[in-house]
Amino acid sequence: MIRGYLAFALVVLMAVPAAAEDITVFAAASLKNAMDEVAAGFEAAAGHGVTVSYAGSSALARQIELGAPADVFVSANPGWMDRLDEAGKTEGGTRVDLLGNRIVLIAHGVAEPVEVGAGMDLAGMLGDGRLAMALVDAVPAGIYGKAALESLGLWESVEARVVQADNVRAALKLVAIGEAPMGVVYATDAAAEEGVSVLGAFPEDSHPPIVYPVAAMTGRLSPMVAEFLGYLQSGAAREVFKRHGFTVLAD
Repeated sequence: MIRGYLAFALVVLMAVPAAAEDITVFAAASLKNAMDEVAAGFEAAAGHGVTVSYAGSSALARQIELGAPADVFVSANPGWMDRLDEAGKTEGGTRVDLLGNRIVLIAHGVAEPVEVGAGMDLAGMLGDGRLAMALVDAVPAGIYGKAALESLGLWESVEARVVQADNVRAALKLVAIGEAPMGVVYATDAAAEEGVSVLGAFPEDSHPPIVYPVAAMTGRLSPMVAEFLGYLQSGAAREVFKRHGFTVLAD
């Protein structure tokens, strides 16, 4: 797949004049640490600038639907990319399932691990506090988290105690600063924040597979965008994503 993208990039390079502008990437908030590093690596290797805008995948997809000039979109779940596909907003043949992740239960400060499962008393563990989550009906981390809690029979007991944030990094921050004693975030987010502890990971079969697809947007496939898509699947980028805790899906 990497060779295919590199070959495709060469074809595009011969067919389209080089552009001087930076590449504009819309990426799920949970990718920030890793994508910042990958973008810097691409800039150093290729000499092209990269501007990355981070937010919840739902907000980014809606901005693209309204005409925001994104060259590349990396979503934290397939659903929002599917929506853009159906709206004719993605460039055919460029979509790839890039990364995987896990969702975890976190606590403020230092805390002992617990077994996350159907038998846990999550409501009791919260006490009088709130459970921080990304928007449960729109943002992928919140969607996955709610699905897991429903699957384990825990949602009804904590639904009224959930405080929803615009994106997963905002939910993470609520726990890190102690505004919420516990939260549900991606494993990669928890690893990037010293102010929280991972209590445990949700069983993988308790929610749909966590997949991050990437694609170029319609009419935005310039030579450097094709080169960037290839770089996202390169050995250098793969090592960065793995180091930040992601599972690399693209071959």
